[in-house]
Amino acid sequence: MKTINAKQAQTIENPHKVDVSKLYDTENAQVMHITLKPGESLKKHITPVDVFFYVLEGVGVVEIGDEKQQAAADTLIESPAKIPHCWHNETDAVVRILVVKVPRPTETTRLL
Repeated sequence: MKTINAKQAQTIENPHKVDVSKLYDTENAQVMHITLKPGESLKKHITPVDVFFYVLEGVGVVEIGDEKQQAAADTLIESPAKIPHCWHNETDAVVRILVVKVPRPTETTRLL
């Protein structure tokens, strides 16, 4: 058995310049843990595979394609492959998001 504490996992460098930890990485799926501090955002990007987001803490604003809405803790959001998407933290509190990519991408994510 392998266990990982998301809050203690090592952060990885990323083009968004936010705290991201890789929690799981196999050929079948990839799981990332993102922490957005107040005022932080992800850059709009396109992922080559389907993604779903699960908000662990806080309230973030998610944009997928032409849609934009707030998403609070305990909310799951689907994001189809090859659709531009991003997240924003417009609050004074931390937003933590679990990101699951299925299957693990073999192509790189494209920033817009």
